[in-house]
Amino acid sequence: METIHKIGRRKTAVARVYVTTGTGNITINNKKLAEYFPTATLQYKVNQPFTLTDNDTNFDVNAKVYGGGITGQAEAIRLALSRALVEVDAEHRSTLKPEGLLTRDPRMVERKKYGQKKARKKFQFSKR
Repeated sequence: METIHKIGRRKTAVARVYVTTGTGNITINNKKLAEYFPTATLQYKVNQPFTLTDNDTNFDVNAKVYGGGITGQAEAIRLALSRALVEVDAEHRSTLKPEGLLTRDPRMVERKKYGQKKARKKFQFSKR
């Protein structure tokens, strides 16, 4: 199998993931998974597509991720990995789709409007 390249996005984070057959090594920005994402929750999010499809030790992952915070980056990697696994085997779609792993989360920060303090908050109004 040649390298599969997929992109995942979440908020302002963008992840480019390269998946090859291997032993289960996950490298993110030239760092090991446990080094880049120190908390167990974020590591679980990245590994979730593999655990659901029973492919924990079948693929090597090299990911480049930038933008956003660490949670957004982890979820962007999760989306890219899910897309890559569906390309490897279309049967994985029926496992990943009900879990919501193939859906791009559209929620982003709303822009600040002029004449206001923030996106929704207004300046204090004085009647007199």
